[in-house]
Amino acid sequence: MQNRRKFIKIAGAGSAFLALGSSLLTSCSQKKAQKITILHTNDTHSRIDPFPEDHPKYAGMGGVAKRAKIIQDIRDKEENVLLLDAGDIFQGTPYFNYYKGELNFKLMSMLKYDAATIGNHDLDNGMDGLADNLKYADFPFLNCNYDLRNTVLEDKVEPYKTFKLSGVKIGIFGIGIELEGLVDPNNFYPAKYLDPIEKANEYANILKNEKKCDLVIMLSHLGFKYRGDKVSDVVVAQSSTDIDLIIGGHTHTFMKEPELVKNMAGEEILINQTGFAGINLGRIDFYFGSDNSKEIASNETIEIKGESLL
Repeated sequence: MQNRRKFIKIAGAGSAFLALGSSLLTSCSQKKAQKITILHTNDTHSRIDPFPEDHPKYAGMGGVAKRAKIIQDIRDKEENVLLLDAGDIFQGTPYFNYYKGELNFKLMSMLKYDAATIGNHDLDNGMDGLADNLKYADFPFLNCNYDLRNTVLEDKVEPYKTFKLSGVKIGIFGIGIELEGLVDPNNFYPAKYLDPIEKANEYANILKNEKKCDLVIMLSHLGFKYRGDKVSDVVVAQSSTDIDLIIGGHTHTFMKEPELVKNMAGEEILINQTGFAGINLGRIDFYFGSDNSKEIASNETIEIKGESLL
């Protein structure tokens, strides 16, 4: 079952958001626009198999096998696809207790994830536990607000990654939540938590203005939003200038469509999250004109319900 929502237009490099219509598609076609498809998950929490059929809320939902089929179907139809994960890959089922993350990363590599960020539960077996299993991940882990110097993760985590698809340059950087109070200090010492707003702006600026990226994505495990002034995806969006899209995690927020939040320049930023346990696959399509200006984006939340992997 797919919940399809044609969502917004982004006019040029600005932020005028309009309903998607056939006239816009015609205009985009005339300009030979490039289509970029962003697929994303978050907080899958070692949910390898679907929920059991007698589960009171999520009967038969989730599962890597069905996700893999849906992703492959999309790749068969679309030329330019990126697959991202916003953290908390570990913890939640006996698969993690037994395999310690090895199976998670092997399966994600089979699904050809392009990048992921670190969630707090990804450190449940300490930095050693994460580092030992990263050899099974054929994709980079991104984070720019954890100071990982003098740790086993120092050379295993990158602040950002760029991709070029059909002439469109995409920059992705990772941001993580404060670990104090969420993770045993022994599991992250001596890593240091750095201001996520400051680091988000620093790396968004690098990607947009130095690396000349046409699309800048923040892959976040901060959480969508909170009561009070706790830093969240919404707070970062409001405090930023160069981010186009925030793919979030941590709060297990089921979003029917992306949230639009104005940044410091009055421009709209998209924020999206897909709940948890691999129940949904998020999809956002961007279209770029001949001058690589963003023209159209559409949103689709794909519900995953299918067969067991094993």
